[in-house]
Amino acid sequence: MPPKKQNPKKTGGPKKPPETKEDFEDELKLLAGQAQEETWANWAAQQGIVYGKAAALIVLMAVYANVSLLTLSPVYGQIAATRLHERVVWSALFVGWGGNLALRRVLPVKTVKLLPLVAAYIPMAQFFLFQASGTFGVKLGPTATEALTLFPLVVLSTACVADIFEGADLSGLPKSIAGSVPGLGSYALFKYVESDSMRQMIEQIGKSVLQTRVGLEVVLAATYSVMARSKLLAWAVPALVHAGFYNTHLMTPMATGSLNSTLHANGWSLVDRWESTTGYISVLNNHKDGYRVLRCDHSLLGGEWTKFGRKRVAEPIYSVFTQLEAVRLVEIPDKVPDNKAKALNIGLGIGTTPSALIAHGIDTTIVEIDPVVYDFAKKYFGLPSNHTAVIQDAISWSQSNKDGLHEYYDYIVHDVFTGGAEPIPLFTEEFLASLGHMLKPNGVIAILTREQNYAGDFTLPPLGIVIRTIKSVFPTCRIFRESAPPSPETLEEAGRDFDNVIVFCTKTTNNEITFRPPTNADYLDSLARKAYLLPKHEVRESAFLGGDAEGEDSGILRVNETEKLEKWHDQSALGHWAVMRTVLPSEIWQNW
Repeated sequence: MPPKKQNPKKTGGPKKPPETKEDFEDELKLLAGQAQEETWANWAAQQGIVYGKAAALIVLMAVYANVSLLTLSPVYGQIAATRLHERVVWSALFVGWGGNLALRRVLPVKTVKLLPLVAAYIPMAQFFLFQASGTFGVKLGPTATEALTLFPLVVLSTACVADIFEGADLSGLPKSIAGSVPGLGSYALFKYVESDSMRQMIEQIGKSVLQTRVGLEVVLAATYSVMARSKLLAWAVPALVHAGFYNTHLMTPMATGSLNSTLHANGWSLVDRWESTTGYISVLNNHKDGYRVLRCDHSLLGGEWTKFGRKRVAEPIYSVFTQLEAVRLVEIPDKVPDNKAKALNIGLGIGTTPSALIAHGIDTTIVEIDPVVYDFAKKYFGLPSNHTAVIQDAISWSQSNKDGLHEYYDYIVHDVFTGGAEPIPLFTEEFLASLGHMLKPNGVIAILTREQNYAGDFTLPPLGIVIRTIKSVFPTCRIFRESAPPSPETLEEAGRDFDNVIVFCTKTTNNEITFRPPTNADYLDSLARKAYLLPKHEVRESAFLGGDAEGEDSGILRVNETEKLEKWHDQSALGHWAVMRTVLPSEIWQNW
């Protein structure tokens, strides 16, 4: 408890020596009061230093935990990286808090002096561990990487916080809680900073080189060095040299050139790359087979053939995006010509579908959350400029504009995807209803659920939940899969049935959906569209209208019930990772 603060009596006039016993006693009281005043100020300053140092280390530790998570996503995907991340952090917090005394006895130097070294070597360790991602696999890889990088940093940081709190004066608290307050308070601060800093990092990532994954790791290592200066920092020089000259994950021209020299040996080249709100975005050319792809973390957003050249539109390497264009072919009453029609495209990718809609003369609005994806689609995939672009979260945009755009669009294309998962809120009844509010009474919507995640696996319940949710808003639908269904033997052997699924729907209940035969004008001089524009592999609605695989009817998806799909994240993400490793070489994924 701090000493009680006392205010000594002020005396005026020149100071006189004590002449009587009473004067002498007053002088002693005055000096004692001044001493107590100085003691209280010293106590407050010392306690401020204690709590300030502890808080600074907790903040750095929480921020680094998030940066570590972000760094894993290009190699393992967002969901796989997150799967066991919290367990690694919890284990490290427990070991560090309970083992601070043991570390002090065992380590030859103060614990805090090791923090800058560990932080400096993490990017280098991650670089080499990522080269073994194919050996580790998606189940073990993220945990093994963080166990050798983030775990020791959190252990040492937590031990330092425990050491610092040994200087905290808790005598003013009841003895029953005094011992637990530092630990509980530290954990509360850690969780708050962890949550808030992730939100801020997602908003600010990619604004500069230092606001990228490895850039943030370098900044954090420098911050640790300022907090714990010592001669041991000389041992960090090799790590800094590697980060500056050899780490291809750093977003610098030198690192990009180094990465390209590696990729060229395998018949690939990196056209451009940057980090953004949805993940690590890059454009890659395959020179052997003649195509270009757009990557987001450990997934592909789309691609086009470069060996065929570009006429009116590019030739996509994935047929599903041409099938989305069949939204124009649905026969509806009072159909308007293309030059008077209006379309809304939720999600962009490389822009295959919206580019075709624009080529047909349709007034098209594109809503895309990621500015880098939009920029790369224009620069490297030929997205035309004559459209309306909205770089914003689709949910907030729809909520703000649905009344002003009531029954405005003739066509809506719903094609959303980030680095490894479809955003669950964009498949809720509430969001789909907002799209229905903007669709004309005779309008058509096409909704794509991708094979890369839970909503594209016919063996899992989530696809049925999504279909039932769509049907609750748009009563008349037809469902197609991109490819023919596998044989029972193939399905039994693989244990999964991944495929892209397109749902064409209208708001009316009195007409079935039919497609008019495509004409040469519909093909836009494209070979891919001649082959794939009209969907072929229809799936009966009855396959999705029952309960889930466990006999439980999961109903439809609402905003406050997203856990219905979230629980399937892990299983689907692990399967998706394995598929992606067969689509592109491991060198592409692990070198970024």
